Amino acid sequence: FKVSAIFICDDCDGKQVSFKAELSKFFATEKEAEEFLKKCKDAQFEVSSLEKKPVKKSPAPPFTTSTLQQEASRKLSYSVARTMLVAQKLYEAGKITYMRTDSVNLAEQALDASKKQIIKDYGKEYSHQRQFKTKSKTAQEAHEAIRPTDFNVESVSGSKEEKALYQLIWKRAIASQMSQAEIERTTIKISLSNSKENFIAKGEVIKFDGFLKVYLESTDEENNENGESGLLPTLDKGKKLRYNIITATERFTRPSARYTEASLVKKLEELGIGRPSTYAPTISTIQRRGYVHKEESMGTEREYKVLTLNPDKEVNKELKTEIIGVDKGKLFPNDIAMLVTDFLVEHFPRIMDYKFTAHIEEELDEIAHGEIDKKVMLDEFYFPFKEKVDHTIENSDRVSGERILGTDPATGKQVSVRMARFGPVAQLTDLKDEDVKPQYAGLRRENKLESITLDEALVLFKLPRAIGEHEDEEITAAIGRFGPYVKHNGKFYSLKKEYDPHTITLEEAIEVIEAKRKADAEKVIKIFDENPEYQILNGRWGPYLKAGKKNVRLPKDREPDSFTLEECIELAENYVPGRSRSKKKGKKK
Repeated sequence: FKVSAIFICDDCDGKQVSFKAELSKFFATEKEAEEFLKKCKDAQFEVSSLEKKPVKKSPAPPFTTSTLQQEASRKLSYSVARTMLVAQKLYEAGKITYMRTDSVNLAEQALDASKKQIIKDYGKEYSHQRQFKTKSKTAQEAHEAIRPTDFNVESVSGSKEEKALYQLIWKRAIASQMSQAEIERTTIKISLSNSKENFIAKGEVIKFDGFLKVYLESTDEENNENGESGLLPTLDKGKKLRYNIITATERFTRPSARYTEASLVKKLEELGIGRPSTYAPTISTIQRRGYVHKEESMGTEREYKVLTLNPDKEVNKELKTEIIGVDKGKLFPNDIAMLVTDFLVEHFPRIMDYKFTAHIEEELDEIAHGEIDKKVMLDEFYFPFKEKVDHTIENSDRVSGERILGTDPATGKQVSVRMARFGPVAQLTDLKDEDVKPQYAGLRRENKLESITLDEALVLFKLPRAIGEHEDEEITAAIGRFGPYVKHNGKFYSLKKEYDPHTITLEEAIEVIEAKRKADAEKVIKIFDENPEYQILNGRWGPYLKAGKKNVRLPKDREPDSFTLEECIELAENYVPGRSRSKKKGKKK
């Protein structure tokens, strides 16, 4: 139980003021907390000590790739890949320096330019030129930190995303060359006449804002529970206080937070795994291959107890509810990730050791500096590794993570779950007759191989489920290789997260079907009946011509529906395909 109090007193002007303080001790049980509150009924409270301490706060270094990805995630809610894509555009436009770097250094030219800009905008007292040192031993100093190419340019033209990311980079770089913030931190200790425990109130006042005038770094902490009370009244030692309310609130230990893309980048950097150029591709790859997925959890309700001592000296008890486990944009591992990881840890413990990856990174640096011979290094790694791979392929069993859950009461068949070719499945097997083919049902995303129960697995076999009829054709709901769907008249319609194939109604299914039909109709601008292979369609990047397997850009100076079949054939024949967007992306450095 965590105890906090609101104290009241008269300030130097005789005006009544209040402030919050927290007990320095936690109570393990409700009984202990209640006994303490009862003590407080008749206690005298006074300020036993008051400490004012000047504190200086320094700005963060300018961005590296890693810190840019983390801060863009916290402040702008950008994914790691999105941050790098937008930064690439800013770099190509000449607005920022190279965005794949682990250096925090700034060139002399940049230091001078930022100093001039700070003095011009904020005054000489706000300028403090400094050069940061890169902490990482393996940092490559070939590039500067990420900064604007021209500090005079505070905002840029371009997309909304480009403007926001540029502002972030400009502010961080400018703030890194500004004066420290000067803060007065006050700690008040409040004693009780009948207890050795103390209440502590903390507050701070900014005396000189310095770099805080421009930029404040974010953190991954979702809740601020450091006991800060904000502004505190002017008090003297020995000052008598009265309580307005004292509350003991039940608190629970929290599990470690799941990784976001940004916090995972931070962890990779701490472990020495990867380089600025590999953070974004690594995180994109594990999502694309289905090892992890990004999810938003609405959390669950939990009850907790609150004991309150009011001014009337009565201790009231109340049961409240709170929402816990709310996750936004967190990364959740899938079953396949657990199986693959367990397999690799069992057979390749050295390769899976975090230190191994960091060690390889160091050796690559040593090769680059000419300190070790690359052939020697590769021989030492490759031949033992190949031998281990060959042995594992020959001797290891295929991992399926199979769990036998029990028996289906209706059929007497064995119910099990395992990892199949296209994902985790539940399986009904007739152990008495081997000729009877097993039945399979895909697991829901919330079901895990290691925790799914027999009852939860049996529900899955209720699919495919007949929902009703529409246009004289039956609608069924099921889960397939690519997720949940409804089927109608031979066509498949994917279901979004808000729809569950086990509970979707006929009306909801019809809405899904009609919405897809409408979207398809709006996509088609023109179809040539005499040659249906040629279609003018609306795409993500605007109208285009689909000619068989070719996608052809249309001239922008004409209405798309004005093209004739002959013109479309000519466009298709003369069209020289450029590089695709995905290929372009792969070429970027």
